[in-house]
Amino acid sequence: MVLNARVTGYDVLRVFCGPRGGHGNELGVVREGSVLPDPDDRQKFAAELGFSETVFVDDPERGVIDIYTPTLRLPFAGHPCVGTAWLLDVPELVTPAGVVGARQDGEFSWIEARPEWAPPRTLRQYGTAAEVDALPVPPKGEWIYAWAWEDETAGRVRARAFPGRIDERGDSRSGGAGACTGGIDEDEATGAAALLLTARLGRALNIRQGAGSQILTAPQPEGWVEVGGRVVLER
Repeated sequence: MVLNARVTGYDVLRVFCGPRGGHGNELGVVREGSVLPDPDDRQKFAAELGFSETVFVDDPERGVIDIYTPTLRLPFAGHPCVGTAWLLDVPELVTPAGVVGARQDGEFSWIEARPEWAPPRTLRQYGTAAEVDALPVPPKGEWIYAWAWEDETAGRVRARAFPGRIDERGDSRSGGAGACTGGIDEDEATGAAALLLTARLGRALNIRQGAGSQILTAPQPEGWVEVGGRVVLER
């Protein structure tokens, strides 16, 4: 069943880009979610697009969104919220997990979310950034966020993400930029994992993930965490 004909257009963003606008994680955003109101149709369309996540906007003024991987509906996800907040330029997003605060600060788009909204991840620390760089893709079975300090005093982190579960997300055409595992072994930029690491360490972080993506984070009062990055509109 091809649903593309029912959707007149969607935006493609890259979220958590590097300083020169490269890298980042691709995201599809359907601004008129009403064209596909049925959750099953949305799931099929997300699978057709093949991005690690696709967002359907149900109310652009209030920021009500619905997030899908090619195989699952998600109550919250980091890079979809950062990208959609930038695209809609709204002060908050309404997700099934809760209300996500949003703000723009120069070249960075920020969201504020709670660590408990993120799925469980294994946060595995290594001694040096070189060790993280040299890691092979681990066997399936565990979602691993491998990280090491590049400069602990400055809060600079080197990280790589290995989804490790073939049933968590579907296939992706993002060439390694997706968080999915059907043919993608490594996630280029993972906001939810960065949120969890920030909550564990209790300090602001400047994370270099994947081939060159950048994620910024900062703890906030009452257990909230801000996650931010650059967003580029591809089409």
